[in-house]
Amino acid sequence: MYDIFVYLFENCHRADLSQDNELIARKLSAAGFEESDISEALSWLAGVLHAPHRNLAPLPGSAHAVRAYAPKECAKLDPACRGLVMHLEEIGVLDPVLRELVMDRAMAASGRTLSLDQLKLIVLMVLWNLETPTSRLIAEELLAVSESRLPN
Repeated sequence: MYDIFVYLFENCHRADLSQDNELIARKLSAAGFEESDISEALSWLAGVLHAPHRNLAPLPGSAHAVRAYAPKECAKLDPACRGLVMHLEEIGVLDPVLRELVMDRAMAASGRTLSLDQLKLIVLMVLWNLETPTSRLIAEELLAVSESRLPN
C-alpha cells in the first residue's frame, strides 16, 4: 500500500484520485501493483477524501491543548511516530483538525504497528489529498523515505 502512495504522489494529479477509481486502479495495475494492494490503498484514500474532518471549524483553545493518546493508538504508533505528529503540529504543518485526520488514517492503515516512514507517507497523503498548502521542503522531508525499508 505504501509503495502505491509514493507512486500516486509522484505520477498522478490529486484531482485524478477523486474522479475515477477504476481508471486509477487500471493505471496502478498496469504499473505492476497487485489487485489486493490497489484495493486497500484506494479504500484508504477514500477515507481521506470523504472524511468529515474536512469542513470542521478550528477547535477553540486548541493552541494550548495537549493530545492524549489512547492505548490502542500508543500500540500502533511508537514514541517516534507520536513525536513526529507533535513536531508537525508545533511547526504549523498540522492543525488539530488535520492531526486528528492523520490519526484516523494512521489507525485505519493495515498492520499492528506503523514505522516512522509509513507515518510520514500517511501524513503526506493526507496533506496532498486535502490540497493543504505545505512547503516543498516539508513534502521532500516526508518523501525522504528509503523505499527499500517500506513493507508492502
